[in-house]
Amino acid sequence: MARILVSEPLAEEGLSILRDGAEVDARYSLSRPELLSAIADCQGLIVRSGTKVDQELIESAPGLQVIGRAGAGVDNIDLDAATERGVIVLNAAGGNTVSAAELAVALLLSLSRHLAEANASLKSGEWNRSAFVGAELRGKTVGIVGLGLVGAAVARRLQAMEMRTIAFDPFVSEERARSTGAELVPFPELLAQSDVVTLHSSAAPDAPALLGVAEFGAMKPGALLVNTARGRLIDEAALAAALDSGKLAGAALDVFAEEPANGNPLINHPLVLATPHLGASTQEAQERVAVDIATETLKVLRGQPSQAAVNAPLIDPESLEVVGPYLSVAEMCGRLATQLASGQWRDIVIRYRGEIASHDVTPLKASVVSGLLAPISDEHVNLVNINSVIAHRGWRVSERSSPDAEPYTATITVELRTSSGVTSLMGTLEHNRAAVVEINGFPVHIGGPRSRSGRVRDHLHLLVLRNEDRPGRIGEVGMALGRLDVNIAAMDVGFDADDPSEMSLMALTISRALTVEEVQSIGAIDGVEEVAQAQM
Repeated sequence: MARILVSEPLAEEGLSILRDGAEVDARYSLSRPELLSAIADCQGLIVRSGTKVDQELIESAPGLQVIGRAGAGVDNIDLDAATERGVIVLNAAGGNTVSAAELAVALLLSLSRHLAEANASLKSGEWNRSAFVGAELRGKTVGIVGLGLVGAAVARRLQAMEMRTIAFDPFVSEERARSTGAELVPFPELLAQSDVVTLHSSAAPDAPALLGVAEFGAMKPGALLVNTARGRLIDEAALAAALDSGKLAGAALDVFAEEPANGNPLINHPLVLATPHLGASTQEAQERVAVDIATETLKVLRGQPSQAAVNAPLIDPESLEVVGPYLSVAEMCGRLATQLASGQWRDIVIRYRGEIASHDVTPLKASVVSGLLAPISDEHVNLVNINSVIAHRGWRVSERSSPDAEPYTATITVELRTSSGVTSLMGTLEHNRAAVVEINGFPVHIGGPRSRSGRVRDHLHLLVLRNEDRPGRIGEVGMALGRLDVNIAAMDVGFDADDPSEMSLMALTISRALTVEEVQSIGAIDGVEEVAQAQM
């Protein structure tokens, strides 16, 4: 019988399922030496967020087959080390959806009716009804930023309260938005129209805040803000200023840029309702997560596929030799396509050419989708769950194959079609390293970073410009970056011989990401028509 170590508290409902199919060692608060010893003869490990599952821990268990994270994130697990060892990593991403959505609605209701302040006043011995006149939500407009699982659940609940729901999420289809009852609108329009803005999107570590001084200034006077997603989405100083000025009537925050948030001045602001990251803190959510992770862990130990897998299952040996090396190419093309495209997503076309075209390309499709999602979501894609991930987003994905890839052995092209046009990237493998060799029809050469497992890991900053093909453009861009104290590590310029517009494309690898204002300054250079940046 397989042996499973549970190193952090798990609801009894999950432990009971585990005990029916395995030998369970549930010991919490183990020291590091105790943890390394306890896992040595285990085939499974279940953790929450407090256990650091690094390469040392994984290598301490020669027979380890599966690691289960009883929650959504996997930041505390070394995915590369697990993948190299053939260890499947699972999470319970959907178990918290209802609890997180209900918390957002509860915070909004409390904020609009001043419930927390009224409760505190009454308990202090006051009876002051006139001080807590609130506002109804019926008939008001709520702007939902992010229509993932939680955002969609919030939309349905607020429609039941007769609110008008609009949403901004360029990464879901219009059909998907309609199925939730929400109307997709541009971000500036959402800010201008919404009586309530509620955040349900992810936040990349290096991305600027979604809501800053300009965005708060564009919001409807007297609007309310709810954030149960990521603290990094908000410029907290700008929020405080918007509250102080009366621009916003209140904010409800369950998440903060730095946690624990003790000492954060927003917590004591009179117009802020604050809670200590309670999105998943319900009995039902904890039970659901425990049951989900226990069930999926046993599936893996029995040799069955699991839709909760975070890292892709191993490819069968026949396909591995040909298709496997191109997984990093597929991911890189998808990752850059998301960052370089603009507009509302509509269709995705993946083209396979050369030697890979005659093989099972499902792993490549999964890697493309994983790359597309990486800059915008915490979701993970594998061979088992890829179709459900695509369906949830409402994406239309089509594939084309061709045996001809001259002058390359094989190429992968990702075409992301949006309301603003088509963004196309073609990649190949050069000396076992992923490289993009064409962007929007312009031949370029962009080499991706390498990691131990061959996946894109270390960050490179990329700046892509479409500009008039005339003398001096390259020099002006270089001088502008120099004035910003930005180094150019690599540059390539592509010309499309069939393009009558006499435009060229510059692709520059630079030393750091640019701010929004800095990107705008580059775009203002005479002859530069389009500027986009991305991180690899």
